[in-house]
Amino acid sequence: MSVMSGGKIDLKKAVENEIAAFVEDQGGRCGMGGIWRRPLVGFADARSTEFPRLRETAHPRHVMPWEALEGAKTVIAYFVPFTESIGRGNAGAGLASADWARAYEETNAMLARLSRHLAEWLAKRGYAAASPAEALVFDRVNITCRWSQRHAAKIAGLGSFGLNNMLITERGCCGRLGSLITAMDVEHDKPWDKEACLYKRNGSCGVCAARCPAGALSPEGFDRVKCYAQCLKNAEVHRGYGNSYASAAGGEAEESGSEVCGKCLAGVPCAFRRP
Repeated sequence: MSVMSGGKIDLKKAVENEIAAFVEDQGGRCGMGGIWRRPLVGFADARSTEFPRLRETAHPRHVMPWEALEGAKTVIAYFVPFTESIGRGNAGAGLASADWARAYEETNAMLARLSRHLAEWLAKRGYAAASPAEALVFDRVNITCRWSQRHAAKIAGLGSFGLNNMLITERGCCGRLGSLITAMDVEHDKPWDKEACLYKRNGSCGVCAARCPAGALSPEGFDRVKCYAQCLKNAEVHRGYGNSYASAAGGEAEESGSEVCGKCLAGVPCAFRRP
């Protein structure tokens, strides 16, 4: 099928299929077997008024799509869900499982390759594309980033935030998010208008808060300092898989350990599907 044979809808489907094919191919190369399910893809309006609001809700200097790419029209957001075996393997108490730590690092590395591949794929079809450089820069002091993959995905209609501070999608929250800004113009998706989180919906859950080993989650809010301290405890144990944060910052990725946890994502009703 020609990419443009059906107009903007066919173009969206072509992008979705290209992302899915790339992830499937990479899954056979990572040496862990099948660790990913089929990705979800959303298309946000790069000129949406939701993006300026992120300077109030996410980061006071959050990058705007048009700052990262002149002529930006669309932000493509993608969620790559882990297989249930990876998620369930991390459901026990204590530190993160070794498979979770490795899957986390493998996925972050794959998402960087995916963004490069997709940008090249779009360029061949006449559409400029770029990833915000700030998406790779993690401020360890303030524990923040100037490009929020979670918020971009929310604006692209991929899900809503749970009590665990993660995005709950149709395929759950066990997985990783990425995004790409492009001059491609398509029919844009809308943010969800309903809560996926059972606690936020009717107060019937809260399992994620109970599972957090650092006590970083509560109905009153999210304590990022406690959360990151727990991730550093895991990094002391899970070495040899790389560290995408340290690598992006020019650090010794192999020696710094994997800053992961994921206990609030595993063993919860929203792990693999929208409740």
